[in-house]
Amino acid sequence: MKHFQAIFKEIINDFNQDKRNNYINVFFIFILISIPFYNFINSLIIAIFFLISSFKFRFNKEKNVSISLLIVLYILMIISWLWSIDKALTIEALLKEIPLLIIPICFLLCKDIIILNKDKILKYYSYSIVVLTVFFLTKAIYNYFLTKDFSVFFFHNLVTKELNAVHFSVFVTLALFYFLTKDLKKINDYILVVFLLIFLLLLSSKNIILSTILLSGIYFFYYSKSANKMRLRNIIILGVVLLSVLSFSLIKERLIFEFKIKEESNIGHTVINKKEIGSNIISMKEAWYNEKFNQTDYFSGSSFRVYQTRLFFEFLQEDNIFWKGFGLNSSYKKLEEKGIHYNVFQGNNQVEGYQKKNFHNQYIQVFAELGMFGFLILVIILYVNLKKAIKHKDFMHIAFAVLMISLFLTESFLWRQRGVVFFTAFYCLFNYTKKE
Repeated sequence: MKHFQAIFKEIINDFNQDKRNNYINVFFIFILISIPFYNFINSLIIAIFFLISSFKFRFNKEKNVSISLLIVLYILMIISWLWSIDKALTIEALLKEIPLLIIPICFLLCKDIIILNKDKILKYYSYSIVVLTVFFLTKAIYNYFLTKDFSVFFFHNLVTKELNAVHFSVFVTLALFYFLTKDLKKINDYILVVFLLIFLLLLSSKNIILSTILLSGIYFFYYSKSANKMRLRNIIILGVVLLSVLSFSLIKERLIFEFKIKEESNIGHTVINKKEIGSNIISMKEAWYNEKFNQTDYFSGSSFRVYQTRLFFEFLQEDNIFWKGFGLNSSYKKLEEKGIHYNVFQGNNQVEGYQKKNFHNQYIQVFAELGMFGFLILVIILYVNLKKAIKHKDFMHIAFAVLMISLFLTESFLWRQRGVVFFTAFYCLFNYTKKE
């Protein structure tokens, strides 16, 4: 408790150091801290942040192409309204995606937007995540004593389905790496690393857990203080590469096996709980080839993504979407039509059906709705983000870049308000270059 009191006092002192720009810094940090809360709270803070930035406007002559790319993507979203097959959905999505425009504009036009250094901003964000994880774990323990059901400690039940366990896993992982990479770690930091790691495992997102393991390996091999002492590092890495090459045939056989079997434990989380549908598990092979499905057919996380990818390629063949796409958020209409055609589970009074779900893949989602140009802009944004992270040798930036590339393979993260705010705010923070 004393440790957290000291942190709180330090935050107050930091904010009081610069009276003139205090509120800008406070509200940017509040944007990050409020991401897991109700969307209207986060939206209100972003609006206040924009207003304060406007009042303290001082034109920034320094160009920042990487941040400008976010605005270009949003402009393409606006233009897509012209050919959208569902203009009402496009307008609704444009309002939700507006942080993609507002936050970069604040960074580009206001020279004094970020006065606190990046490390302190990451510190405040990370401690806020710790507080939330303690709250969710306490709630889970309370619910367990009421229900005697261990499922309250896992996945969506541990947080909420609306918050999304996979998305919250990303929030937790970034905080975990902050404490792991601190130069002067205390015993409290090690405790928090272990605590956040356990919480991440309980959230059960295989994609994020694998990414965390990969990034941890990169950190210990290349960025930690002990990395400089590892004379056998290159030999170990070479051995891993050779083993990977030699085991390629085994990996290939395993993938083919996974493609054919009916396993609900395939890579990726489930989109709809099996108990809501039935026990007939659809394999990835069946998801790709079946002409019709039954209302009791259940898709695992991986098989559902295979099914959605199949629909995307069918759209490319049947509709003229390669260059322009359906329009922002308009793919839902086509996905629903396909879902009805293939007779996937249509939902009931408790849960919506598969035909109501998005692509669960950001790359495909952007391509289907904004066409090739939207897809290329997204890829360029991710490439520039990763390139800058590697160039500056900033591990936290690298962790953020890798997490986003990985997450976009299994989630339409930017099509959720929390997702677009998280990505935009941290992208601008990491890619903002201010001459001292």
